[in-house]
Amino acid sequence: MNSTQAESSSKKVIWTGRVLTVLSSLFLLLDGVMKIVKPVQVLEATARLGYPVSTLTGIGIALIACTLIYVVPRTSILGAILLTGYLGGAVASNVRAGSGWFETIFPALIAALVWGGLWLRDRRLRNLLWTNRPLSSQTTNVLKPYKETDQCKSILI
Repeated sequence: MNSTQAESSSKKVIWTGRVLTVLSSLFLLLDGVMKIVKPVQVLEATARLGYPVSTLTGIGIALIACTLIYVVPRTSILGAILLTGYLGGAVASNVRAGSGWFETIFPALIAALVWGGLWLRDRRLRNLLWTNRPLSSQTTNVLKPYKETDQCKSILI
């Protein structure tokens, strides 16, 4: 594979990751807004899961905040971790409520989109998790894209 093909392939991977990120982010933002707006369908689903209506606004704000953290490139890994926790709670709620199989696995599928999009668009994450090098060189390569400052040195030491 020559460098032009590798560059083209790399761009396709990054754009695929961006598309997955946009799709999952739009869905999660819409879900968060719907929890704040509280249409009838959301109220019915909340009652089925056994949550009081008074918790919806807080849940919606938390979801929107986690999604916005995920969308910002510098904090995207933290956002993905927070969204994984949120979506894991959604799976647990559906299991507890005895929901159908689709309602139960749907949050896990969204989490897979979140992590898949991040994996494809963030080279640092791929370097950290998918390599055959020893751990010490992985850590060094993950931190390379950031400019080293005195503040960063004190954090790393």
